[in-house]
Amino acid sequence: MNKTVSAKSFKASLGLWGALFLLLLAACSRNAGNYDATGTFDASEIIVSSEVAGLILSFEAEEGTKLTKGALIATIDSTQYYLQKQQLLQNIEATKANVPAVPTQLAPLEKQLEKQKQEQRRITNLYNDGAATQQQLDDINSAISVLERQIDAQRNSLRNSVSGAGAQVEALQVQIEQIDDRLKRCNVVAPIDGIVLSKYAQAGELMSAGKPLLKIADMDNVHLKAYLTSLQLTNIKLGQEVKVRADFGKGNYHEYDGKITWISDKSEFTPKNITTSDDRANMVYAVKIAVKNDGYLKLGMYGEVKFNQ
Repeated sequence: MNKTVSAKSFKASLGLWGALFLLLLAACSRNAGNYDATGTFDASEIIVSSEVAGLILSFEAEEGTKLTKGALIATIDSTQYYLQKQQLLQNIEATKANVPAVPTQLAPLEKQLEKQKQEQRRITNLYNDGAATQQQLDDINSAISVLERQIDAQRNSLRNSVSGAGAQVEALQVQIEQIDDRLKRCNVVAPIDGIVLSKYAQAGELMSAGKPLLKIADMDNVHLKAYLTSLQLTNIKLGQEVKVRADFGKGNYHEYDGKITWISDKSEFTPKNITTSDDRANMVYAVKIAVKNDGYLKLGMYGEVKFNQ
């Protein structure tokens, strides 16, 4: 009697476990196919480089540091640029000091001209009274004419000198603006809000212009890069709202709202680490789906997308 009951209990248990296994298998099957495309999460990355050459005086940003746009990242030695600026400022002062004073330079000739005109008036009166000759009148008129031409020539020469000095000052001021721009670039600032992914230099290193300092990514706004078959393209469009799930492992999924922001116009072979709803498809189209990051999404994390029907 006991053996019969044990056999029945065993069969009942076996049946129950079998049913549970089938339910679990069915649930897994439904979950495995509950997506339209898969991909990985990515973000906009920027390589921040030094725009000037020099010694790195400070470099506080570390990998994992969260930076805000405009925040100071590193400081490059600007001593040489500062000295160049001071030299240019002195050159401007020296150039201005050598600018001729036109009225002062012309004063002697103008004074001489005034005396000659007084003499001209005297000789003219004498000539009218018959006390001076035509030759005397012609000589004084000729002397005044020569003197006036000398004054005009001198005035033009001085004006050219003033104009040339002004052009030199303007050229020096442009050079100062260039130096100011280099001085500004000695302070390296964050171009966007983001997280430091990689750091390529340290304080105390000698940098050359264009050498990378660090890599920064905007982790607040990430995107899922997924791949679709040509048949699926007929059901989507730019700006379309979709559902995105991030796989955190061990069946732990988080769902996010997403928006399609980019669709490739060229097909490519399906990447080896990507699956599609139709595994027979070899050629697929890449799409990017913008997702607002709640802090849990990481670069390279696996994700799935479901198009809203």
